[in-house]
Amino acid sequence: MLRFFRGSLPAQLLGLLLLLLALRLPLLVLQGLPLTAGELRALLVGERVHGGALPYRDLYDGTAPLAVYLFGGLDWVGARPVFLYRALALALLLLQALRLNFVLNRADAFPDRGYLAALVYVVVGSLSTDLDALSPLLVGHTFVVFALSALIPTSREGYDNRRLFRAGFLIGLAGLCYLPLVLFAGVGLLAVIIFAANAFRSFLLLLCGLLFPYAVAATYFLYVGALPNFVQFHLEPGWHNFRAGAPSGLPLALQLRLLALPAAVLSLATMRGLGTPLGPVFQAKFRQLMIAWLLVALAVLAGGGGTAPGALVLLLPPLAYFSLFLWQASRPAWAPEVIFLVLLAAVAVVRYRALVPGLETVLRLPAESSFAPRPDPSLAGLHNQHLFVLGPDHRAYLTNSSATPYLDWHLALSDFDYLDQYAAVVRIGRQVGANPPAYILDQSHLLPQLRHLLPRVFGAYKPAGLPNLYRHVRAIK
Repeated sequence: MLRFFRGSLPAQLLGLLLLLLALRLPLLVLQGLPLTAGELRALLVGERVHGGALPYRDLYDGTAPLAVYLFGGLDWVGARPVFLYRALALALLLLQALRLNFVLNRADAFPDRGYLAALVYVVVGSLSTDLDALSPLLVGHTFVVFALSALIPTSREGYDNRRLFRAGFLIGLAGLCYLPLVLFAGVGLLAVIIFAANAFRSFLLLLCGLLFPYAVAATYFLYVGALPNFVQFHLEPGWHNFRAGAPSGLPLALQLRLLALPAAVLSLATMRGLGTPLGPVFQAKFRQLMIAWLLVALAVLAGGGGTAPGALVLLLPPLAYFSLFLWQASRPAWAPEVIFLVLLAAVAVVRYRALVPGLETVLRLPAESSFAPRPDPSLAGLHNQHLFVLGPDHRAYLTNSSATPYLDWHLALSDFDYLDQYAAVVRIGRQVGANPPAYILDQSHLLPQLRHLLPRVFGAYKPAGLPNLYRHVRAIK
């Protein structure tokens, strides 16, 4: 198989696409993929934005602005377009693989050419169904991969201003999809030190490009009156903000077990790559750059708490590059083919483990689908209603729509944890009273206090016959 993908003809590209579909589609056909917590959150955000809500002003959610508007645009195409989310996730993964492969070939970063880097990218990227779902990290990582080509000079004279500014601009766009991705500016800094003659001036150009998207976003939110919340929900420093999307991802224990296979291959490939002498000086410098890429990817992974949806994609570029050293000619000649076939078989086993009885127990890897949100049986009779959940459990939104700006409960606590303050009570009354929800699910048992503080807004809700569920007196049964 490796011999086939060493070429760079259209036949190899078609074979790559067929292999990707063969790895991914059978599981979706045989078992299906339930709606993940990250996808549910994205769908709720998209519904609110499509309905006219402005991020950070009419929406209490920490999703980055570019991802917010992408989800809103997808909801404009169709109500809760889950299929479109899955198709876009597949297209982005393939696009990243082909772009990275193109950059490696064009820059002669490795002695051999072909589609081997893209092959490893799509194979390992099919390990977990976590990358079958669209996530802000997956979207933002696409900009990072495209920034790589702008970080590599095309001539001995070094960079031109437009390329460095474009690289910073793309990393800034990545940060507007998923904030920790701005750490890849560190890769840009190392590229400038390695390749540029005037490192300080070149880094200033990179920094200007990085800050430009944020300057535009901050100006926009300033004019619409959402800048304070933009700073609080998206820009405020600290690990808490970096982990804002963590509850929507897989549990840390499962994520670490899923990352064990790519981490093992990456470790083996990196040791092989560092011990392999390279010919041109440029190839040695590019290897240094990919080491920095790996370190920054690990930092971004840690910044998301290791549980951000789509975390595996961070390891794919350095893995695809360093794995090229594993596929070099060696003795015996069949060893690279056997190693790759073992990797392919391991990916297939891990991906399809839920279809083989007892295999999950042997591998100690429960299926990712077992952590997907399930409808609450106690709310089986509640469907297609405008709902407000006073609490962190969003399962009720699987069959209902959000009626208030308070999507992320941890951010909503900036109001609901301060009911003894006048400003917080006024904000709640304004946000909820503008369009009263038909139902309130009071998971936090705050409704009695809210009735006392805001009788005109919350006094019209009566018990609906289900635990902690209240119905507006004007709601239609």
